[in-house]
Amino acid sequence: QVQLVESGGGLVQPGGSLRLSCAASGFTFSNVALSWLRQSPGKGLEWISEILTGSASTYYTASVKGRFTISRDDAKNTVSLQMNSLKPEDTAVYYCNAKLWSGQDVWGQGKLVTVSS
Repeated sequence: QVQLVESGGGLVQPGGSLRLSCAASGFTFSNVALSWLRQSPGKGLEWISEILTGSASTYYTASVKGRFTISRDDAKNTVSLQMNSLKPEDTAVYYCNAKLWSGQDVWGQGKLVTVSS
């Protein structure tokens, strides 16, 4: 079964850190690029980061660059998002995503991150 299962998230104070992880199964993980997206309350889905195969290249949206770090472990079939210096505007449901060579779009179940004092 092709799936992505997320873990992590929760409540953190402004300036704090959280780590999200996404475990993949059912497909050849090392062959696909992986992304993280988020949806804030009342807003649309926002792409925030991508990591290409072999961890050769990473990309970030401007609002998280320098604060968030995407990484992958192909031996463990996991992709992670380390989030530092969190702000209230980072509050959102975070999703990992993989676009397979078959054209299938695979999504994690989503994890809520709340940044609040």
